[in-house]
Amino acid sequence: MPAATPRYPIPAQRFRSEIEVERSRFITTLQEVASPEEAQAFIAELKAEFPDANHNCWAYLVGPPGSSDRIGLSDDGEPHGVAGRPMLTCLQHSGLGDTAVVVTRYFGGIKLGKGGMVKAYTAAVQTALDQLPRAERVDWCELSATCDYALVTGFERQLPAYEAEILETDYAAQVCFRIRLPKEQTAAFQKMFADLSAGQGELKGSAE
Repeated sequence: MPAATPRYPIPAQRFRSEIEVERSRFITTLQEVASPEEAQAFIAELKAEFPDANHNCWAYLVGPPGSSDRIGLSDDGEPHGVAGRPMLTCLQHSGLGDTAVVVTRYFGGIKLGKGGMVKAYTAAVQTALDQLPRAERVDWCELSATCDYALVTGFERQLPAYEAEILETDYAAQVCFRIRLPKEQTAAFQKMFADLSAGQGELKGSAE
């Protein structure tokens, strides 16, 4: 099986917050994205939701926290460097991976200057990050385990130690379980199952 990717925090759900700076509204929307294509689709959706905004600036980071290989950013008409770059910097220092953010600005009539805009876009993203519910990215693997009925109780008792859950059970001549567990646990789980069944059980699997 492929090596497991380390776990890391991601947004638990789409999240939105808003701040006001000198009468300008800054609406921040954050979401988990698994690829640059997902990030661009999210950005397009937000632009469609706020077509009358002065700016829909954005940034994304795909991969583990702090990644810099699959990133993107845009000032969307704001002066160069005042929006997308500070927004991306916030993401890279947030401890989150696989995250895209759009900051929608409605101009309030008072110019902020370049320094003021950097502070405002930074504050908009940081405010959302501070309140964002977080989850954990996990590489899952599905396995099929077949064993004798006499081993069922002992097998089920072992599952929590490997963060494994039963998805389906088929009772035939033997019992066949379809289970899900973190990919990083598969090697230890395979050893446990071989020991438990004295090599007589059957274990098949594939990564999701």
